[in-house]
Amino acid sequence: MPGGYLKLIELGLEDCVDEIDAQRNQGYILYKDGKNAPISYPLEKFQSHVVGKNFHNDRFVRRLRKKAESLHNVSLEQGTVTSLLEENGTIKGVHYKDKSGQILTAYASLTVVCDGCFSNLRRSLCNPKVDVPSYFVGFILTNCKLSDQNYGAIILADPSPIVFYPISSTEIRCMVDVPSQNLPSLSNGEMSHYLKTLVALNVFPETYDSFISAIEKKDNIKIMPNRIMADAPHRTPGALLIGDSLNMRHAITGGEMTVALSDVVLLRDLLRPLHDLSDASVVCKYLQSFYTLRKPMSSTINILATVLHKVFSSSSDPTIEDIQHACIGYLRLGGVFSSGLSAMISGLCPRPLSLAFHLFALAIYGVGRLLLPFPSPTRLWNGAKLFWVSSNIIFPIIHFEGVRQMFFPLTVPAYYRTLPRNKDLRV
Repeated sequence: MPGGYLKLIELGLEDCVDEIDAQRNQGYILYKDGKNAPISYPLEKFQSHVVGKNFHNDRFVRRLRKKAESLHNVSLEQGTVTSLLEENGTIKGVHYKDKSGQILTAYASLTVVCDGCFSNLRRSLCNPKVDVPSYFVGFILTNCKLSDQNYGAIILADPSPIVFYPISSTEIRCMVDVPSQNLPSLSNGEMSHYLKTLVALNVFPETYDSFISAIEKKDNIKIMPNRIMADAPHRTPGALLIGDSLNMRHAITGGEMTVALSDVVLLRDLLRPLHDLSDASVVCKYLQSFYTLRKPMSSTINILATVLHKVFSSSSDPTIEDIQHACIGYLRLGGVFSSGLSAMISGLCPRPLSLAFHLFALAIYGVGRLLLPFPSPTRLWNGAKLFWVSSNIIFPIIHFEGVRQMFFPLTVPAYYRTLPRNKDLRV
């Protein structure tokens, strides 16, 4: 997302998306029942190179590692961390296995845990309650083009939403969202049959042949769980969780890396004035502000991702269908309505209050759309149902993220952080 790219610039790592055939992404276009609505990122105030970037993730990670390795004060070790090293409630480092299988120990005053969505280290540092509402079934298409290569596409189809976006000059990634309870088996051919008979009917004509070819290609289909987990860390001296190890959201808006990079910038800024990390308990108390300060970016992207997935998913409830049409109509209004939502999706405007305004405005627009041209009893009933269903989607998600930290951060004691004094730190 553009917001994530701006974080890369803050970190001096923007060149890590160079030379990997990264594709410019200026937004997404929603398609439903022959109508479409653009979600264009509001980039007018930024230089021309500030856009979203689509790429092969492994190429980007290799560039990051190469950049880190080039620094004189960085030692790069490759291994698999097996457990955290804990002494008297304080994390002192990690046990890890190197390429030869030997178990080694690395000691550190501060251990930053960032082992992603499948983290096996988070259990001792937080209370992980992971929900898997759906899976993304992904594969790569070749020999085809989207109608606008600078935009991704989201098709609101039955039975599954479908996402397309280019990841190189010759490849398009397709991701099909499938509910957890209805996931066909990949091993016995059920998944291929599902994609060919139900999903393929909804794709663009110009991508149909490539879609079928990609399904038939051996080992091309990958399945990834869409995980949702609130940040609920324990106060643990000597360790800190960031990124997907700490907090996850549905991947339909592609905001994971933006949140992770925002975490990195915030943690860097908090650590920069410290010259001594030896007293783990003092540093831990100081870093408690991290979990409140990260909320504007994380909660805005998290809530939008979860709300949009619930709204975009196929449902037999006609009210959800009405909300989908309301989303399309709201975005097609243009101006502040479209740019406001897209600015938050893209990480350019991480403001929970703005998010609350737009979600409320969208619900009001949806109700008004149903009441026109005149509010008959049936229209009034349908409008009331839309507002009720919308509220039942939005308010639990906001509660899940934490109302106090989102909207009233000044009431959180950890917000008022002060730098540890020299005498507080044991040298």
